Amino acid sequence: MSNAHTHGGYRTGRLWVAAGISFGAVVVGSGLALFGMFEFDERCMQGLTQGPGRLLRVRDQAFPPATICEFQHGDVSSIGGRGVFGVLLWGSLLVMVACLLVALIAECFDPRLGSDLVVPMSRTERLRRTGTALFVTGSVFFMFYALVGWRLFAGPSSVCSVGADWGTNAPKTLEYSFFPPQATCQYTSGLTRQMNPDWMASLAMELAVPALIAGIGFALAWRRWGRERRAEQQGAVLAISGAADRRDAP
Repeated sequence: MSNAHTHGGYRTGRLWVAAGISFGAVVVGSGLALFGMFEFDERCMQGLTQGPGRLLRVRDQAFPPATICEFQHGDVSSIGGRGVFGVLLWGSLLVMVACLLVALIAECFDPRLGSDLVVPMSRTERLRRTGTALFVTGSVFFMFYALVGWRLFAGPSSVCSVGADWGTNAPKTLEYSFFPPQATCQYTSGLTRQMNPDWMASLAMELAVPALIAGIGFALAWRRWGRERRAEQQGAVLAISGAADRRDAP
């Protein structure tokens, strides 16, 4: 008899819901913050946005998205860099990351039934669930990596000149790496710049962590599913052999 329904898996539905809600909050909040950055730097430089003292410089903040105008005696930022809004965005991000990692790590275990945290689940259902998690996290990683690192695959040694007609003034590629996807470019003026902002290169590597955990969970689920299937096939062969022996018996 098959024991496909005697296994268990942790209840992760609420974690996925919390991660989804937090993700939505991060997307909506980041959109509002990006909208708040619109022409904020120009308003600072034109004096429309006043601050304590003389304006020193204007810089952009990666997360929460914000434009920060640094004055002599303090900073003035767009909505993304302000206290409550920034705290809410960081809180949503931390909740999303925590729920996502806990849910993915839970898929790597094979708990026994009997706990309120465990729900009956067949090997096939577990394989399907971990496969879905791997597909989603892997797709996000590969799409973002392709967005920030596609030029490396077009020609790593000339990555800085890919995608534009520089003529004889093509920038030189001083160094490059695939992990993280980054390159240092030197222009004919002597100025050096990174191919990608540091936060984008770091994010590409951070997105690989959920995909890696999901891959481990899928590999373990595949192994358990294959082991159970082989056991069922062996049991079926033995049952057929036993039935044949009984028929042949006098």
